[in-house]
Amino acid sequence: MLSKLLYLKRIFPGVTLALIFFLFSHGINNVLAIEVFGTTKSPISTVLIAILLGIIMGNAFTPRPGMMVGLDFTQQYILKLGIIFLGIRLSFDEFLKFGYIAIPLIIICIIGVLILIKLLIKKVPISSKMSYLIAIGTSVCGATAIVATAPVINAKKTEIAYAIANITLFGVIAMLAYPYFAEWYFSGNELKAGLFLGTSIHETSQVAAAGLIYDQQFNSPETLNVATVTKLIRNTFLVIMIPLFAYLYSRGEVKNKDYSIFSIFPYFVLGFIGMILFRNLGDQIFTAGDQNYSVWIKLIEYIKILATTFLTMAMAAVGISINLNELKSMGYKPFIVGLIVAITVGLISLTYIQFLLKYFI
Repeated sequence: MLSKLLYLKRIFPGVTLALIFFLFSHGINNVLAIEVFGTTKSPISTVLIAILLGIIMGNAFTPRPGMMVGLDFTQQYILKLGIIFLGIRLSFDEFLKFGYIAIPLIIICIIGVLILIKLLIKKVPISSKMSYLIAIGTSVCGATAIVATAPVINAKKTEIAYAIANITLFGVIAMLAYPYFAEWYFSGNELKAGLFLGTSIHETSQVAAAGLIYDQQFNSPETLNVATVTKLIRNTFLVIMIPLFAYLYSRGEVKNKDYSIFSIFPYFVLGFIGMILFRNLGDQIFTAGDQNYSVWIKLIEYIKILATTFLTMAMAAVGISINLNELKSMGYKPFIVGLIVAITVGLISLTYIQFLLKYFI
């Protein structure tokens, strides 16, 4: 009990700082809307403001080690709780429908990245280990995939750090730019925009943030739903991809088997599905006219607000944790590979959505 209280005391400053950044970003958003643009909604979303503020403050002032404990907690656990809460927005039928449409696109993107990486490492002199880490981070689920894959291919710490920095840099750029690009390119088509965001951006947190930016700026909750479902399905491909990468690296002679399905499976996906079931069960129990119906509707709205709050806090924590000097010191060759792979994934996604999606709807 005492150890739990001590842990709560340790994470409290960092979590509080992330919450302050959310509130401050929300306030700036309102000021921009009312005082600057004279509209009900600012052209710059709260999530975007939060991460930019985080990057500025995190690089202007070095966060104390004690503060980083809570910020890391926010990025890992509060983020996942926010994603789980996003499930309250969906019906189970929508989840199955979006998943059915997204899976072929996800598979094509993964195959495309694998082929590209094989070609690139012959032209750009980086280690095969780092190329595999960049490939799985880009095609599946960002830093989580990199950390989970590293032990099975015996990657060095520097290779892991380079790969994560790579994914972070291009993922953040995509997170900030793609929502606006998707609205322009797909002319407001919510399904296509959501599929694009869900497959072309690296991290789960970045996809969720991009979906929120799109929702907040273009009033499109379905795009956020599609992007989230697509990304969570991508995450489950870890279970297939890590053994595959181990095989590709060692050609069937894996000496380090320090992984298991249970250790790499993204369990918060199950929480997201559980929240969908909770919403659908509640909708069946509390129907219009029921005396508890208004309470049920308010609960749904509160959970939606918490989802947005937690995700924005997580993105502020991500911003604070990004050290621009470290990114500059890592050299350019791995970033060239990361840039080419990131652009290629986006192009594959656009091509599929433009020409093949009609066969799966």
